[in-house]
Amino acid sequence: MERYVDGFVLAVPEEKLDAYRDMASEAGELWIDHGALEYFEGVGDDMEPDMGGMAVRTFPELADTGEDDAVVFSFIVFESREHRDEVNAKVMDDPAMDPDAFDEEMPFDSERMAYGGFRSIVGHER
Repeated sequence: MERYVDGFVLAVPEEKLDAYRDMASEAGELWIDHGALEYFEGVGDDMEPDMGGMAVRTFPELADTGEDDAVVFSFIVFESREHRDEVNAKVMDDPAMDPDAFDEEMPFDSERMAYGGFRSIVGHER
């Protein structure tokens, strides 16, 4: 089966990581409840890896992080693009996504978020 992945890279101020984690945990439950196969959020740990001299663009460069920002890498796995579209439509229609239901502002700057949908071309599982 060809899987489909929505991927995200974003900068989160270190002081807002706990708030982001809480928001992401709720979002993950929402996506899983509406049919996503997997939901993952990770915070940067090794952001300047030794690539043996190979020049690469780092995630902090991609996310345009400041000195007090963390990089968050996230992905949601679906059965297919069609499945992604169905799940995301259900999520967006869920009352939990109503902007009026949010007590606080987003704990990150959405203008520095990179997002895209990816169709799988190689996949290995244990």
